[in-house]
Order: sequence, then C-alpha cells, then structure tokens
Amino acid sequence: MSELKELAHSLGFYAIEANWHEYADAVWLNDLLEAERKERERRGLERRLKEENIGRFKPMSQFDWSWPTVIDRVQVEELFSLEFLEKPENIILIGTNGLGKTMISQNLAYQAVISGYVTQVIKASAMLDLLLQCGDGASRKRMLGKFCRIPLLVLDEIGYMSYSNKYADLLYEVISGRYQKRPTIVTTNTAFKLWGEIFPNAACVVTLVDQLVHHSEIVTIEGLSWRHHEAEERALAKEQKRKSKAVQRKQK
Repeated sequence: MSELKELAHSLGFYAIEANWHEYADAVWLNDLLEAERKERERRGLERRLKEENIGRFKPMSQFDWSWPTVIDRVQVEELFSLEFLEKPENIILIGTNGLGKTMISQNLAYQAVISGYVTQVIKASAMLDLLLQCGDGASRKRMLGKFCRIPLLVLDEIGYMSYSNKYADLLYEVISGRYQKRPTIVTTNTAFKLWGEIFPNAACVVTLVDQLVHHSEIVTIEGLSWRHHEAEERALAKEQKRKSKAVQRKQK
C-alpha cells in the first residue's frame, strides 16, 4: 500500500481507498489529503490545549527579561528543550507575585503538549479541593491515581494561602506518587523553609519538600511585580490623556 493510500485510510477516506485505481493519479488528491491531515492536527491540538487547561498566556517572545532583578535566562531557555520530561525532573519556579512564573509554566506546558505529552495545568488549591470533595473512598483513590499518572502535571500557586493538614497530606500523596516517575512543574511565592507556615503542623511537609526538590531544577525570580508596573503605566497614560484633553478644551 502506498503512503498516500495509507494516509487516505487513516483519515477515513474509505471510498477513495476502495476505488484507489480511479483516484490514485488525480492531481488534486495529494493536496486534499494533506489539507485534511493538517486540519485534523490543528483541531486535535486545539482540543488538547482546552482539555489540559493551559488557558490563555503570552508567548515567551513577550517575556521582559530586563524586568526581574534576578533571573537566569539561560537556565529558563534551556528548559524548553524539554529534557526534564524524560529524566524525569521537577521544575520549581520560586518568586514573588507578578514576575512571570505562571507565564513560564504555561509556555512549558504548551511546548509539552505540541510535542505529544499529555499535560494538566491546575492551581494547587483547585486540585486539593477536588481531592477533598471525593471523600475517603474509591473516588478519591481514582482521582489521586489520575494526578499521579499524568505525564506532566503543572501545579500553579502553591503557597498563596494556608492549608489544613488534610490538604498537606493530599499534596504529599500526589508528589509522592509522582516521585522519580513523572515530572511536575510547581510555581510558588514561598521559600521552602517557610512551607511549614503554608501547612502548619503537618508532619509530612519535610518529606514533601524533600521529594519535590530531589532531582529538580529550581528557578529563582526576584523583582517587583510586572502587573503592578503595567497598572502604573496604564494609570500614567490615562492621566496624560486627561491632561491633553484639558489643554485642548482650553485652547478652544
């Protein structure tokens, strides 16, 4: 079977396949099958991106490397080779709010998806709420299994609120279940030495952090919030626009 005929079969053009002798030499056949293949790939990627909850994000080409006071650009750019997926190795992005941690993690997730990896992006609090709502039976076991088996799990915003010991235990089960088996990307605004404050009195915190950082790439980002900077720029632009209009009114 020719490659073109195999493509017709894989795309479900069974009438063309069955009557191949009539269509094999048609000048339009190759273009038709290639167009259909590309469209299905596009729609498939679009569906996977939606299912895997990456959300809207700016591409890394728009990342302002000059804004953070501390960031290792070479380290971040090397992550996009996706070698950490095969090792496997965790990626931990640490920094205060508004410095691009989530943007970097979303771009990494996007690259993983277009490279064929099943990925799930979820806020840590949302994942823990889902697990807690499952109760203590088989339903929670299935949900835990799902989060442990996903080839790439992106946990966003660990440390943005305090959690009960129950949440700490659930997070530990996910990290422990993935330990040395599948990579996890984590964004946090809290240094590991302060994770005891996120999960007060939780006995598993030390082991949780130990397993998370073992075989990991830690990216530290420091500086002022870029979102705050953008808000100040918008406010300044509005003020200048108001002043300009006031001058124009006086001139009239």
